[in-house]
Amino acid sequence: MSHSSAVSSGPLPTIPPLLALAIRPLPLLPLQIVLGGFLERILKRNPGLLDRLGEHCRARFGIKPTDLPFAFIVEAAPARLSVVRELPSGLDACVSASLANLLALVEGRVDGDALMFSRQLGIEGDMEAVLALRNAIDDARLDLAAELGSLFGPLGEPARRSFELARDRLTGAPREQG
Repeated sequence: MSHSSAVSSGPLPTIPPLLALAIRPLPLLPLQIVLGGFLERILKRNPGLLDRLGEHCRARFGIKPTDLPFAFIVEAAPARLSVVRELPSGLDACVSASLANLLALVEGRVDGDALMFSRQLGIEGDMEAVLALRNAIDDARLDLAAELGSLFGPLGEPARRSFELARDRLTGAPREQG
């Protein structure tokens, strides 16, 4: 996700392999329910987010955090997020990177082209669909800490600040406003 304001001071951290191994046996359904609800909330707060997919509105995207023992399948129509152990064949496009890089991409904190050329980001499948998804996310200028904070009602502001602190430690300096 290329932004002129994207910042990064080198490679972002990865989930330690022992932690990834420890979470491997956990059931995926609770994570899917939470993340599916989070996606619904983001789409309600950003109703035009998926409009930019255009002819790719029926595309199925595989998202694989390379440092976690599970992956995601994201569909736009109808909006749905599935958590799976392994990505199935037959997806329109697959994107893979560390969790920190994927989160930083969503928020425009790193340059997707630079990640791809440095081999920290892998893309397979329909490049036009991936570019449409990239444009949709870039246009939304998502702030995941604010989105998470909005789930906490009266405790939203302290929760947002806590999420921002954790995010900034994970993904680098805050995104420049422009």
